[in-house]
Amino acid sequence: MAFAGRFRSTLPLIRKISAVDSSSSVLRSGAVRSPTVTNPELSRNYATAPASKEQRVKVPIKLYGLSGNYASALYLAAVKANTLDKVESELLDFVEATKKSTTFSLFMKDLSMRKDTRVKAMNAICAHAKFSDITNNFLILLAENGRLRNVERMATRFKELTMAHRGEVKAIVTTVIPLPPQEEKEMIETLQEMIGQGKKVIVEQKVDPNILGGLVVEFSQKVFDMSIRTRARQMERFLRDPVNIEGL
Repeated sequence: MAFAGRFRSTLPLIRKISAVDSSSSVLRSGAVRSPTVTNPELSRNYATAPASKEQRVKVPIKLYGLSGNYASALYLAAVKANTLDKVESELLDFVEATKKSTTFSLFMKDLSMRKDTRVKAMNAICAHAKFSDITNNFLILLAENGRLRNVERMATRFKELTMAHRGEVKAIVTTVIPLPPQEEKEMIETLQEMIGQGKKVIVEQKVDPNILGGLVVEFSQKVFDMSIRTRARQMERFLRDPVNIEGL
């Protein structure tokens, strides 16, 4: 991935910035607290130029908590700027790239790092990656507020919003071995019938030998557990329960 290569090339700069901050931190006393996120921070306009006409936009689903609030704010800004797909792609690429870098992972979790140091590092990364204005400003906002360590969870919640925006429903299918193409096709068709018209099923396959056989399907906050493991547990409980002879 091109972005991953560009990201790796910025690591020496991050190390240099971190080293300078570490040496200066000796002069500081006390731990640096993470800034408290307030509503004005979340309402910040990520675009550099104001829209000529205010566009009324609502989130397709309500999300709660810190990550949900940030993800919702980013969604609104991206939709208004008509860059939702681009922002989604950039944010997910950024998260995947950070997973491959121990240096940057530690950098994001280090709350003792000064705000200006975090912002300087993120500015360098965003400029090198050539991110769009909204993605750039969002990541800078996280750096300013000491929330970079939450970016993966925010990206996950943001993905929920973009899928809902496109009318997509994620279904997680867990099996012992990967489903053959024909069985996967039949599974998607069955789930599509269950969900109904107007929505599209996006299937994510997971392999878990611990379920012993059968499958587990999760979608729309529903779980259909048809695994051999669950059936065996149910049978075990049934055999352990005392038999009421008088009722026979």
